[in-house]
Amino acid sequence: MISPLSDSISPLSRPATVGNKVFEAMRQAIIQLQLRPGDPLSEAEMARQFGVSRQPVREAFIKLAEVGLVEIRPQRGTSVVMISRREVENARFIREALEVAVARKAAAEAESRQHDQLDAVIERQRMANRAGDLAEFLRLDEAFHQAIAQAADCERAWRLLENLKAQMDRVRYLSLADATPLETLIGQHAAIADGIRRHDADAAEAGIREHLSEILTSLPKVAAAHSDWFTE
Repeated sequence: MISPLSDSISPLSRPATVGNKVFEAMRQAIIQLQLRPGDPLSEAEMARQFGVSRQPVREAFIKLAEVGLVEIRPQRGTSVVMISRREVENARFIREALEVAVARKAAAEAESRQHDQLDAVIERQRMANRAGDLAEFLRLDEAFHQAIAQAADCERAWRLLENLKAQMDRVRYLSLADATPLETLIGQHAAIADGIRRHDADAAEAGIREHLSEILTSLPKVAAAHSDWFTE
């Protein structure tokens, strides 16, 4: 059976953008484990839940397959992919290489308003933590890293990372609840922002490396706790 999506999802409109909206809503549902690893996906059922035709759902399935979140098997159907430990580790390795370069560039080039933007995102993360809102915390985590890319004038790098890190995102969501204290992640963000504000590229790089290595600690714990969702 397909896991039910959030009741907050309402029928979509505006055909020009409906495919992207379905893709993003399903992407978030997969990351937040509303659609779980191994769950079968039905075009007809998804179309019914979103209140759209099957065509935008089909387009969303194709995009989700391209970023590694679903598997489309002719004559056998479509399902949410299992979480591959190897893919998570490979994605983390590539992401670190890209984000270190972006953070160093931001430390050299960011302006005062961009420093303030990073600080504002961190403060909103503190609020999300106090409210116990994991979904909002994760959204703000992405906003923080995107803001670094914007400060470095490297938004294309962030767009590449968005597709690359699909496997990582589910582990990150699981680890927020099960492994990594949110205050630890907030502190790491604060250290990165401080390095960028002080134009200290080495400090910004060190902060990024520490932050992105967190998943290597949480991955074994999360995989052991949810072994039915993981493959090597």
